[in-house]
Amino acid sequence: MGISHYIKEIGRGSRGAKPLTREQAADLFGQVLDGTVTDLEIGAFCLAMRIKGETPEELAGFLDATHARLTPIPATDRPLVVLPSYNGARKLPVLTPLLALLLARQGLPVLVHGTATESSRVLASNVLEALDHKAPPAIKKIANGEVLFAPTELLLPGLKRLLDVRRVVGLRNPGHSVVKLLQPTLGPCIVVSSYTHPEYARTMAATFELTGASALLSRGLEGEVVSDPRRTAQIDGFVRGERIALQAQQPGTLAEVAGLPKDIDIDSTVRYTRQVLAGELPLPAAIAQQVLHIQQLADRL
Repeated sequence: MGISHYIKEIGRGSRGAKPLTREQAADLFGQVLDGTVTDLEIGAFCLAMRIKGETPEELAGFLDATHARLTPIPATDRPLVVLPSYNGARKLPVLTPLLALLLARQGLPVLVHGTATESSRVLASNVLEALDHKAPPAIKKIANGEVLFAPTELLLPGLKRLLDVRRVVGLRNPGHSVVKLLQPTLGPCIVVSSYTHPEYARTMAATFELTGASALLSRGLEGEVVSDPRRTAQIDGFVRGERIALQAQQPGTLAEVAGLPKDIDIDSTVRYTRQVLAGELPLPAAIAQQVLHIQQLADRL
């Protein structure tokens, strides 16, 4: 046991490092999740992967280890929509709760999972709680038309511990990649995922194809999976690993979105969310189109 022999392979810098096989990656990540390695080894693993970068095969292995250990959401009656939410609000309000509630309104079961990775940001969980969607004490089946928020530690405590390494090291690690790709249920699901850098989009897409996942992938809003209401982004779908082009990117950025608050605090975000849901403010076209694409993917499962 131990992961030092893996660190020797991945820790030789961006040019000298060797990629792990899917099986090796699963073994390494499983030991990290199980807490059987030292903090020093975990730090070395995180820094080595940060420098080297993750391959689709490595991400698939990390996911294999994670799926084997997590407490899964029971299979739902309709395909479960999975919305990872780990960034929160930066310059614009966090609109992931709005996306979740719009999807639930269409009769889909929706899981939002996340944890605080930045101490000062307003998170989707904060907004959902203010909208009377509090995290349950234990994993349960999600009904059609229901939104459930599950803290990461409820799904897998070891994954939460790995995410918390960022607070010490100051850098993201493979745990942050895994949560964007996670399929935390026993039944069919659609993982709604996002990227910031184009090169990572290629890796994520290849991972969805390799693992046979059903997913929607686009450039999100400040690290969140909801579409940026100011832009028309490229959106790709995946149905059991088969890639489908859903939407082409359009140039330009709106200078203003009707009704979108300038403040990003919880109260302002909750007020805006409620007004959009009530039809008192217009739903941004980019988010309306994202909801439609997710519905179409769900209908194909």
